[in-house]
Amino acid sequence: MLAENCYVVSDETKECVIIDCGALYEEEGAAITNYIQSFGLTPKHLLCTHGHFDHCLGNGIIYNTFGLKPEVHSDDEFLMVKMREQTYDFVGVNLPIEVPSVGRYLSDSDVITFGSHTLSILHTPGHTPGGVCYYCETEGVLFSGDTLFRMSIGRTDFERSSYEDIVDSLFNVLAPLPSATKVYPGHGPATTIADEVRYNPYFR
Repeated sequence: MLAENCYVVSDETKECVIIDCGALYEEEGAAITNYIQSFGLTPKHLLCTHGHFDHCLGNGIIYNTFGLKPEVHSDDEFLMVKMREQTYDFVGVNLPIEVPSVGRYLSDSDVITFGSHTLSILHTPGHTPGGVCYYCETEGVLFSGDTLFRMSIGRTDFERSSYEDIVDSLFNVLAPLPSATKVYPGHGPATTIADEVRYNPYFR
């Protein structure tokens, strides 16, 4: 209902990772699991760019289908342990969701491996203190969660959000990436680092 982007990232080995499974409705979860199964993919990691509910509502579907628990930065533990409460705080509705416990709390130095690829964890606090981007240097691809959108950034008026931190993340973590890097955000269309550095008002 919040038009959140979920990504299934695979390579020639047919291993894959699932990033930000925000599926709320049954048909959304089925679309994701059917895609994985129809291509014969083997999920290795269930990754969260941060702990907000709209990026985690489908974690139970992935756990029940593939046995994977979510992986998220340790600074967002406070969000992961109160998923129902934050969902009610955001939308005012008690949703009948069941999410698995966190399988692994990530740190800045961790890497995610699947198939023949590696994702680096870029800690980009601001939207949440544990917000991260997943960066595949060999493919020139960044999954930016709610840190960076096309011509915008994530909100910083939530609990433990920080505008100063997100601006620091933009300038010191994301701007130095190769300009051709393709950016796949948590909401909205894809973009590039070059376009964002040049046209996004928050980079000025």
